[in-house]
Amino acid sequence: MAEPIIRCPWCGNDPEYMKYHDEEWGKHTKSERTLFEFLILESAQAGLSWITILKKRAGYRKLFADFDVHRVAAFDDEEIDRICLDPAVVRHRGKIAAAVQAARIYIALQQEYGSFYNYLYSFMPNEQPVIQLLDNMQQAPTSSAESDAIAKDLKKRGMKFFGTTICYAYMQAVGMVNNHLANCSFRS
Repeated sequence: MAEPIIRCPWCGNDPEYMKYHDEEWGKHTKSERTLFEFLILESAQAGLSWITILKKRAGYRKLFADFDVHRVAAFDDEEIDRICLDPAVVRHRGKIAAAVQAARIYIALQQEYGSFYNYLYSFMPNEQPVIQLLDNMQQAPTSSAESDAIAKDLKKRGMKFFGTTICYAYMQAVGMVNNHLANCSFRS
């Protein structure tokens, strides 16, 4: 008899949310494209629910050149205006323009650190992911000293819509922090 599947309760019963929880959330990634994708998606989330962004993910992939950072960095005002008209993404001009600026910052950090991954992990204890042992979601923090430092540094570099709470959500999404509950089937 198979063991029952136990998930962190935040994903509920939505199939897309469960798939994201099971296959991506908290999984350590070194992929520069994935790190950029989540930088854009998490910034778009500011003030909204994650499921809203998750359901528009395909639109973001299409309109943001499959998250090719160099192509996004080259977007001009005309391209930003075109994206703003498409309901496949959150049509917030400030967030879309900020995503283009984020691409430029991302490339500069890749050049400075050798990769965006190296930049991010320069803030982490021993340059490693943090694995927390949580019994319930109420124990999960919404920020950390690391998210504070990364958000502050990125803001200084010109990043918008990426405060410490969004940064911490980003860190969870890309596996810099593993906050799957101790009894979650997808913890490891």
